[in-house]
Amino acid sequence: MAKKEGGGKKVVTSVSWKNSFKRDWQLYVMLLIPLVIVIVFNYAAYPGMRMAFMDYKPAKGYAGSKWVGWETFQKVFKDADFHRSLKNSIIFNVLDLLVGFPVPIILALMLNELRYPKFKKVTQTILYLPHFLSWVIIGSVAYTMFKPTTGLVNIALMNMGFISEGIPFLTEKWHWAVTYLLIGVWQGMGWNTIIYLAAITGISGELYEAAMIDGANRWKRMWHITLPGIKSTVVTLLIMNLGRVMNSNFERLQQFGNSQVKDFQYQLAIYIYEKGLQSAKFSMATAVGIFQSVVGLMLVVLSDWVAKKLGEDGLL
Repeated sequence: MAKKEGGGKKVVTSVSWKNSFKRDWQLYVMLLIPLVIVIVFNYAAYPGMRMAFMDYKPAKGYAGSKWVGWETFQKVFKDADFHRSLKNSIIFNVLDLLVGFPVPIILALMLNELRYPKFKKVTQTILYLPHFLSWVIIGSVAYTMFKPTTGLVNIALMNMGFISEGIPFLTEKWHWAVTYLLIGVWQGMGWNTIIYLAAITGISGELYEAAMIDGANRWKRMWHITLPGIKSTVVTLLIMNLGRVMNSNFERLQQFGNSQVKDFQYQLAIYIYEKGLQSAKFSMATAVGIFQSVVGLMLVVLSDWVAKKLGEDGLL
């Protein structure tokens, strides 16, 4: 709608939803695609959660399966395999957080200080490309590069005289743990770096100019201006990452798994796959999924509360 003011000028005050839809209908149609995906894969699955409270039999369906209440959860919590998978998931996710979370922040600070824009753009592209690679590709390349005898990494290390025999990067559990964590950091660091760089662009350039006039060097400007300027983004991403401490990536674990490293590879995603699909214990797999979601939600709420107590905006 529009109204006239003095001088005959029209001032737009509001636009009806019909005109808005007519003008931008292509964008609304495009928005429907991710919206439908979220509804189908997130919300449409909610009625299926009742399976955790039933002795679910696919042949009988929901109507014919027996309600058992909390009995399924009791079975899960008494299962030794669940305890092992839970312990491994917590340990590796916490290590992922401790090792992987600071790396994108450091990279963003370094890229922000680069003086050559073209080199900066090329570096950004190279860093975030691994985020778009599937774990199938990453796993196959990693096994080729890290083979004990014919892998590129071991051959290079032996030729340089650092080692006398090949290192079992992916066939011995302790070496596997380090390799698994570092590959995960490499795969995800570029995407998070972009988020921090976007936050850095919102910092006023006048602050840097004033600091330079006062004699602050590059390190002091990063410490006293850049880091405080992206603190809210850091807190938000930290809260979101804490909510994923109970999760595990099945595709990643499957690609790097083998019988020699199963002690560490056996995490909740593998447990759910074995119980739910291989053993057809759908109720137990659903119960574990609910357990992960509830604990993740509790961690998000708790970390958000702590952040607000410390004076941050938080997430919720």
